[in-house]
Amino acid sequence: MFSIVKTTTRLLAAAIVAGGAMLGAAHAEKVRIALAETPSDELAAFFVALDRARKMGLDYEWTAFSDEELAIQAVLSGQMDIGFGTPYAVMQRSKAPIRIIFQISKLKFFPVTTKKYSRLEDLDGVPILLHSRGGGTDSIANVIEERVGIKFGKRSYVPGSANRVVALVAGQAEATIIDLANKNKLMREHGDKFNVLPMFDVEASDEALFANLNWIRENEEAVNILVEALLSVWRDMNEDPTIISRETDPNGPIGQLPKEILDNLDNFYREAVEGGLYDRDGGGRKAAMADMEWYSKAGQLEGDPATLDINDFWYFAPLDRAIEKLGK
Repeated sequence: MFSIVKTTTRLLAAAIVAGGAMLGAAHAEKVRIALAETPSDELAAFFVALDRARKMGLDYEWTAFSDEELAIQAVLSGQMDIGFGTPYAVMQRSKAPIRIIFQISKLKFFPVTTKKYSRLEDLDGVPILLHSRGGGTDSIANVIEERVGIKFGKRSYVPGSANRVVALVAGQAEATIIDLANKNKLMREHGDKFNVLPMFDVEASDEALFANLNWIRENEEAVNILVEALLSVWRDMNEDPTIISRETDPNGPIGQLPKEILDNLDNFYREAVEGGLYDRDGGGRKAAMADMEWYSKAGQLEGDPATLDINDFWYFAPLDRAIEKLGK
């Protein structure tokens, strides 16, 4: 059902999976979605939302890139329509009017190390594994350096918290930053070998959906369908996390994951919801304000966050419409 992407363009040559082309929907053009990693349990809720959007008439296809930078560049170049990530530095520097339309998840990440380290201060000069250059974990590392007064050693980038856990357990790294679910799993299975270092609270966006504002306005109906579907899933999930496993298509990309991952979906989303990973209202202005402060401190936005205009980074109309339609 899904195939390796083969293309002569330099950018799409770095993509690793493509699929999800939905036929027979109401729109003349497919919405092309750039994922920043391959389908995983972390993306199960998003694919449930895509299934709902398809039933509402959305025609789409998705491509999984090997990291967030490539997904961002694909949207900037016009090869993709909607991307995953938090491209604040790109939005500020680029002449393209890139805007965020929905917060997928918050930056609920945790520094995890071997038993050799017990405090953030101990990581001065220590190499660290992160998700992607310029992404959420990169920003966390920047803020840790600024707040704690340290400087990490070499930064290496391995997309996917689960993949970084594998590297940690295999002895290929001594320090990384991983998400809530993988942190919990690691400590359940290998708690005698690793430490979760004390960390300050973060409310900013980790993953968000973004697109070119001109494209959003030209494809208003498709964008509204997608955002409404996302909002409905995020609200249902916050009420009952088991909705994700129950609505996951067994023939879709998530349904093809290993049985042990599928069997743990309920626990994964229960822990994520309890940990405050997903905002039931898609982030909106509250998330935008938190992002201005966080990504300014992280060095990815220039200027005083109090003077930054959130409308230069977010486009709220689709989310406002969805909230009005579905109710508060």
